[in-house]
Amino acid sequence: MKKIIAPVKGTREFYPEQMALRNFIYENVRRASEAFGYQEWDGPFIESIELYAAKSGEELVKKQSFTFQDRGGDLVTLRPELTPSLARMVAARQGELTFPLRWWSFGPFWRYEQPQKGRAREFFQWNVDMLGVNSPEADAELIAVGATFLRSVGLSPQQALIYVNNRRLMDAEFDALGIPPEKRLDVSNLVDRRTKMEPAKWDAYALELGLTQSQLDGLKSLLGNFDLWKKSEELVRLFAALEALGVRDYVKFDPNIMRGLLYYTGTVFEAFETSGSLRRAIFGGGRYDNLLADVGGQPLSGVGFAMGDVVIGIILQELGLVPAFEPSPAQVLVTVFDESLWLESYKLGAELRNAGLKVMVFPEPAKLPKQFKFADKMKMKVVVTIGPDEAEKGLVAVKNLSNGEQVIVRREAAADAIQNIL
Repeated sequence: MKKIIAPVKGTREFYPEQMALRNFIYENVRRASEAFGYQEWDGPFIESIELYAAKSGEELVKKQSFTFQDRGGDLVTLRPELTPSLARMVAARQGELTFPLRWWSFGPFWRYEQPQKGRAREFFQWNVDMLGVNSPEADAELIAVGATFLRSVGLSPQQALIYVNNRRLMDAEFDALGIPPEKRLDVSNLVDRRTKMEPAKWDAYALELGLTQSQLDGLKSLLGNFDLWKKSEELVRLFAALEALGVRDYVKFDPNIMRGLLYYTGTVFEAFETSGSLRRAIFGGGRYDNLLADVGGQPLSGVGFAMGDVVIGIILQELGLVPAFEPSPAQVLVTVFDESLWLESYKLGAELRNAGLKVMVFPEPAKLPKQFKFADKMKMKVVVTIGPDEAEKGLVAVKNLSNGEQVIVRREAAADAIQNIL
């Protein structure tokens, strides 16, 4: 037997069942985005590597990107993220666009990472951004878009929460502890690793980084203070806005959320499932400033987040929140009685489609039991048959597969008869 060529490592194959899940995620992403007035957009799938060099960091460019030379000798990459494309496209038309800008996108991305549960080299990602507004209320709206998505796919606040922090609040607390600015990146990474290390090893690592015992004790106290947000006017306003937006039950303050020290400047947030097998973020984002500076635009503040489809897909499957798979979008099968009536069945199928029904015609003459068995496997609801007697008299047989009842109706009344069953 000839060997089947395997797919490229880390890529994904979307059989109809997997495609249905992807579309379920996409449809809810679209609904949540459009409910708040966000417009869909997209950028190129292939970009110049220099677009990422300034903003995204050396690791993403050199280690995680699928980079290659095109035939003209230019170094290009399959896009690993969307924000640099967003910055360039907005900068190119900054004087023409109407701000605040509310944009969203859902498309494919590629990163050369080690494939594992919840992570693939090829993934789809939802990106949502509001540009041109700098306020805690705008931050709250983005969080509300994310919470609306969680609610729409059936995730309750008991199953998924959005954890919020603020970079300016944490910087003020680090100042109070005497942690100098040049150590902030190390300390942020330290906080990120806290849940992945044993407490004693984490303490030892903190001291190795140059923190004093007093600073370490203060940091641990800080990370356990879940009322700290009340010291931040931004977060007080944020939570008031979340209450007004009706999503406060999905959001919780957590001083351990330390996203992107070099990127985010204010509110930061991450959504997690709280009860399952994955302790990976569902989505994350925050407020950033000077988005367009590196691509030649005027300074512009914004807030946004991104969500990959892999983690949320696993969560929805594990919690049984994915709708039952439908093997066929058509609910009606028109049988082919014999070769002489083959085209008559095609005509009938066309008439029913013109009436607004989704209809499949069996592709060739076959014994009727075989065609009915096929309809059962495809979970269709109605089978329509036109035999010699029916064709001669202008009739069709309409059978309801859920209860086995069959009626003979005039051909022109077939669509109505089927609609009554559906």
